[in-house]
Amino acid sequence: MKNIRRFYSIPYFFWLLFFVIAPVILIVYQSFFDMHGNFTLSNYHTYLTSKTYLMMTVNSVLFAFLITLMTLLISYPTAYFLSKLKHRQLLLLLVVLPTWINLLLKAYAFIGIFSANGSVNDFLRFIGIGQKQLLFTDFSFMFVAAYIELPFMIMPIFNALEEINPSLISASRDLGANNFETFRRVIFPLSLNGVKSGVQAVFIPSLSLFMLTRLIGGNRVITLGTAIEEHFLVTQNWGMGSTIGVILIVAMFIVMMLTGEKRKGGRAK
Repeated sequence: MKNIRRFYSIPYFFWLLFFVIAPVILIVYQSFFDMHGNFTLSNYHTYLTSKTYLMMTVNSVLFAFLITLMTLLISYPTAYFLSKLKHRQLLLLLVVLPTWINLLLKAYAFIGIFSANGSVNDFLRFIGIGQKQLLFTDFSFMFVAAYIELPFMIMPIFNALEEINPSLISASRDLGANNFETFRRVIFPLSLNGVKSGVQAVFIPSLSLFMLTRLIGGNRVITLGTAIEEHFLVTQNWGMGSTIGVILIVAMFIVMMLTGEKRKGGRAK
């Protein structure tokens, strides 16, 4: 049996090696070279001493935090509501369906919705508010990013809520707790693992968004993902682009450590 398991694990390890470990090693390796192929530490020195890069990092973290917070505030009530419905699996499928649509198509759809002659401005003119600049704003960028990330927050929270033993909720109510106390003391703590998984799934990709910053934010929103794209495709400074990539990888591990499930004595708390 062990030999069979090892045999079936071979494709997984090859995938991990060639598509996860090898690219990370290449990025770290490339970050120590300048545009002329000379070994240097100047890329890291430039990043750590440049106000532009540091402000870009702060903006990336801030936008990622706001997108994650907006997504969480929408996703938790949605997942909780879905978990109480009879046909929740069908409705959950409707939540997942937008992920089957190409990201570029969704971005262009929102360009039409938020444009000067889009449906939102048509509605604002109809109710007498008048036309507003909706596209190429921080709000439109965060709104579209949160919409795209919603399923990745809803799914883990929904799964965590589904795994809660109903007898625990019944026991809480039998002991005199009202609905709010039951939620605060039983349901929410038991669903925290789903919340943490959702935060990981939303916050980490939000740090490196670049296509939405151009199409929806109109380059007003500058993130580390935008800088990486510029260095690789425009300035051809792969070393600096790789350095920023390394910073994102480090940030990813930090987020995973902060939101990971802590274990004590070999068992989850």
